[in-house]
Amino acid sequence: MPSAAFRFRPASAALLLALGLGATCCGTAVQAQGAWASGLDEQDALPGSASALPAGVRRLPDVPYGPDARQRIDVYLPAHPHPGRTPMLVFVHGGAWMAGDRVRAARLPAKLTHWVAERGWAMVSVGYRLVPRVTVADQLQDVAAALARAQRGAADWGADPDRVLLMGHSAGAHLAALLAAQPSAFRAMGVRRWRGTVLLDSAALDLPAVMAQRHWRFYDRVFGADPRDWQALSPADRLAPGASPMLLVCSTVRPDAPCRDARRMAKAAQTRGVRTEVLPQPLSHRDINALLGLPGPYTEAVDRFAASLGLR
Repeated sequence: MPSAAFRFRPASAALLLALGLGATCCGTAVQAQGAWASGLDEQDALPGSASALPAGVRRLPDVPYGPDARQRIDVYLPAHPHPGRTPMLVFVHGGAWMAGDRVRAARLPAKLTHWVAERGWAMVSVGYRLVPRVTVADQLQDVAAALARAQRGAADWGADPDRVLLMGHSAGAHLAALLAAQPSAFRAMGVRRWRGTVLLDSAALDLPAVMAQRHWRFYDRVFGADPRDWQALSPADRLAPGASPMLLVCSTVRPDAPCRDARRMAKAAQTRGVRTEVLPQPLSHRDINALLGLPGPYTEAVDRFAASLGLR
């Protein structure tokens, strides 16, 4: 049975309609569900604020990587650092490319408790500029610049700049996938090789295929109508030799079938010799993000992927 997050939520529907993000394919009920299906639920989209941190975690807020107020990262460190340089988790938030922020505490506590407080890792939450002020291509540049800034600062935070796990949710997963598909393209920005990438429930990995079928109307607003732009912003089409190993987590309860998209991405990666794993989960789009870090098989599977990359 679908979880509560799958069912109609008036707050999500109101926000979706206020932003004009309907669906091209379906009626009112599916339009209302479009918020969670696209990653733009009310908790992702509304401005965030930092709340009480989990025990054993401290925060270094508002570290700049560019001049814009959204070009900031927040750094989370263990209150009692482990000896030696530890791994670093770099997280890119969702919000349909048009909303969301790095401080939304509702999505972070489980990750902070598991990776920072318990394992002693550093964690970086990435902010980036939003559509329509900028394009998705600009957002990709932001995420690359933020990753480079995090790697430059890692040693000061007790972390290893080369032992990095990149992670994104929803729109953030799409941006992380674009970066992971072509890491060498960002070396001039100071991005160093990182160990691997975890993509949490993106449905825009093979963008030309997604845009050619029935899709949420806001995708047209974000990605435009030019197939050349779709290809340029499609992780499956941008895959290059040396792409980052990827774990593709996908919801099996979403109506727009993100696991189908994940498998298309994995097939494209395997033909290029890029390591990929697909991890289907019977969770809503929201819960794939919010529940990661809690004890259980899901977090254990992500930990096994990280450990296989030398991140413990």
